[in-house]
Amino acid sequence: MKRLLIAAALSLASLSAQAADIAISAEETYARIRNAEPDVLFVDVRDPVEIMFVGFTDAVHVNIPFILVDRSQWNAERGVFRLYQNPDFAAQIKAELDKRGMGTDAEIITMCRSGSERGEPSASFLRANGFPNARYVVNGFQGAAIKDGPQAGFRLMNGWQNSGLPWSPKMNADKVYRIDQR
Repeated sequence: MKRLLIAAALSLASLSAQAADIAISAEETYARIRNAEPDVLFVDVRDPVEIMFVGFTDAVHVNIPFILVDRSQWNAERGVFRLYQNPDFAAQIKAELDKRGMGTDAEIITMCRSGSERGEPSASFLRANGFPNARYVVNGFQGAAIKDGPQAGFRLMNGWQNSGLPWSPKMNADKVYRIDQR
């Protein structure tokens, strides 16, 4: 019995060792996309309205929001519209993988604005739901906010935008999540 438990523990350890580290830099992500590495799906997980005001990189393969904004429900206590997890997120990711001839073991790299609000949670969600190599871009699209000085609060450190990687204030209608074409 003891040998069986040890063998099971070693098997689990080897499986987790095969999964990619969950965090990846913007620069490493861009290099993988630029080199057209097979079995990599790069997904912007922001709500498209945020993309419209913040910017977009055409390096992503597709925009599939992890968290959506329900503009029909106002949360007066918090002073915001209701946010909810996209109930079809995993299925939409799977459909994008299928469309590209990739399996669930493909490397899926998610990116949000900062990396922590939706990027890491979406990658963790995907890993927990059968996508073992899901990852997220550390510091996301806009990067971290400066803590002190006259530019405190501005997102001018690291992230995709601040790393000199290609981006635009314009959205790509063929890649952005659109409910008018569903």
